[in-house]
Amino acid sequence: MRPLYTPEQRRRRDATVWTLVQGVLAPLQFLVFLASIGLILRTLGTGHGADLANASVLLKSGMLCVIMVTGAIWEKRVFGRYLMAPAFFWEDVASFGVIGLHAAYCAALFCGWLSETGLLFLALLAYAAYLGNAIQFLLKLRAARLGAPA
Repeated sequence: MRPLYTPEQRRRRDATVWTLVQGVLAPLQFLVFLASIGLILRTLGTGHGADLANASVLLKSGMLCVIMVTGAIWEKRVFGRYLMAPAFFWEDVASFGVIGLHAAYCAALFCGWLSETGLLFLALLAYAAYLGNAIQFLLKLRAARLGAPA
């Protein structure tokens, strides 16, 4: 198995500001995710606070778009292509699914396609996919840090 980065890719990764941008955005997005889950569960449990819960999902969705765009720029700087570099192919595939679920939530919210409860359960489904994708990335980055094959 090949290592995650060639020596040149590792040099480019360490030299680009986009590595820092990703390192700041990822935990920030995770904090928004945690707060939003709390708001969603509170709304599902009490029936109150739906507007705030929906706003938090929109914020999380916006952050997802920002991290996807900046991540594509990072991938271009490190691997020479905006998306689907072999080292992160499956993580990118899963990211598209996560974005699709968040987009479905936004469309359902703005078009009135689902009940409030249906919307919140769709948000939780999108969040479960996001969490799985985040774990994928963390495992890949941990392996790279330890010098293991991708």
